[in-house]
Amino acid sequence: MKRLFAILLGVVAILADHPAGEQCEVAAPIGRIRGSTLTSRLGKKIYSFRGVRYAEPPTGQQRFQVATPAADWSDVFDATQEGPACPAINAQNIMEDCLRLNVYTTKLPSANNPVKRPVLVFFHPGGFYVFSGQSSNFGPQYLLDKDIVLVTVNYRLATLGKSLESVSRTSDRAIGFLSTGDSKAPGNLGLKDQVVALQWIQRNIAAFGGDPDNVTISGYSVGGLSVMLHMVSPMSTGLFHRAIMMSGSTMLEPFPTDQLHLAKKQAELLDCPTDTTGAMLVCLNSKPVENFTNTIPKFFEWDGNPILVWTPVVEPEVHGVERFLPEQPLDLIRKGKFHKVPLIVGVTKDEFGGVVVDIDKQHKRGDDTMLNDLNNEWYRLAPIVFMYERVTPRSRNISTQVRQFYFGDKPIGPDTYDGIAHSIADSVIIFPQHRVARLIAENGDQPVYLYKFSYQGRYSFAMWNDTTPYGVVHHDDLQYLFFMSAKFPFFKDDAPEIPTVELMTSVWSNFAETGQPVPPTLANKVTWEPYVSATDNYLDITKEPKMKNGLYPDRMQRWESLFPLNPIQKDV
Repeated sequence: MKRLFAILLGVVAILADHPAGEQCEVAAPIGRIRGSTLTSRLGKKIYSFRGVRYAEPPTGQQRFQVATPAADWSDVFDATQEGPACPAINAQNIMEDCLRLNVYTTKLPSANNPVKRPVLVFFHPGGFYVFSGQSSNFGPQYLLDKDIVLVTVNYRLATLGKSLESVSRTSDRAIGFLSTGDSKAPGNLGLKDQVVALQWIQRNIAAFGGDPDNVTISGYSVGGLSVMLHMVSPMSTGLFHRAIMMSGSTMLEPFPTDQLHLAKKQAELLDCPTDTTGAMLVCLNSKPVENFTNTIPKFFEWDGNPILVWTPVVEPEVHGVERFLPEQPLDLIRKGKFHKVPLIVGVTKDEFGGVVVDIDKQHKRGDDTMLNDLNNEWYRLAPIVFMYERVTPRSRNISTQVRQFYFGDKPIGPDTYDGIAHSIADSVIIFPQHRVARLIAENGDQPVYLYKFSYQGRYSFAMWNDTTPYGVVHHDDLQYLFFMSAKFPFFKDDAPEIPTVELMTSVWSNFAETGQPVPPTLANKVTWEPYVSATDNYLDITKEPKMKNGLYPDRMQRWESLFPLNPIQKDV
């Protein structure tokens, strides 16, 4: 199902830098920063500071180390052009010196005119191996018609963002965030990069007119997963005040505690020794960055699967190393050990269901390789695609029940495309996201707002043809918050998508400002009630948003029965 893989690559295939307008400058505690200007959809001047360094370059012996906050500078930092992306597949303008962020605002403070606007931070999607915070991916032209400060963040990806400690206890997890499990290469480096970025924001955002005491973290897909992990991480304490998880995934199984098996695979692919972690790290440190990005596809096992190759880990105790994730996140939530802040959680109507588009195109060419694989090798492929344990009696039972629930006694083919679409959407995104919303609501004292994004526009990441979208799939809702110039056209005033652009930007900005997701202009049409697990209530975002009860209840109940929560480990 390369559609899952292709969806993640779709936005990074074309990178078009936005031309810089007139220059501007701020004096932040870290030093002076020169920016340029862009123009919002409604004609506002956006002061844009792109590629601002928030951490020292993670190069050389720092390649597999926790990021060091950027040192103050005495010269003026040039942030007038797009900064580099972190090394990733199909990306242009990449460097290891990539720990940069973009800051956008429409009003800068002055001595006579102080400004204190809510800050919205965005962690990009991409499976921990593609995308960046660059403006060609996530442009500010829609959101900056609202009175907020927007920050988009780069963080290290794939092998360079994870650690040898993060490589799998069995072959069911791909390598993620390379780590040795000791002080030589601590784990979850990409997530710790995000912490350093949030610390930079606390220190410097006031210079851009942002309020460090009113920061909302948001993210999509693995960016949404990152948001959830910040909510349980002791390292993120005091760094944010609200949260938005868009189409994130907490995974069906517990997070691994190590991923050494696949760290060794990375070493073998680059002709490095694997007998000791020390020798392995010395060798990997010597390899050009392109060697890592070129080998990423070799970690996929079947047609771009598993879609989550690089995963965070529960870190072991290592002397002198602060742990980002000390326990299983769902255990921490059930213990009430998380940052209790107002939260928006949501999914798109079809999520990764768009995989059937590629399957159908292949079928119409007379090539049924993928369908034949699924029919003939179901028990091997189901755990890879849906990401659960393999080659065990439990795994076989889960695979049997998933096959029966979504396909009945029918073969997997054109008559059961819905089964393919729903099973992948539910396992990868919808069920994990629904579960975490319920657990946070049940164990916290702040409102949780659940949504399903169902608005069908003209453009999508999964198209039957040039004019017909498959449905509302993963990433589709982002085009109404950001100008995604690498993928979609700019929505002009007469575009039918404009009401949804106005709705989404209003809801997100109002939540960032007040903690209430529905602005007054929408309040007379719908009341977005906080989530209650007994009614399973959510906002269905369409042309006319409305509250509903029961988010795919039969499908969610089936996955709940297949993956019941483990007993909580007691604190020692």
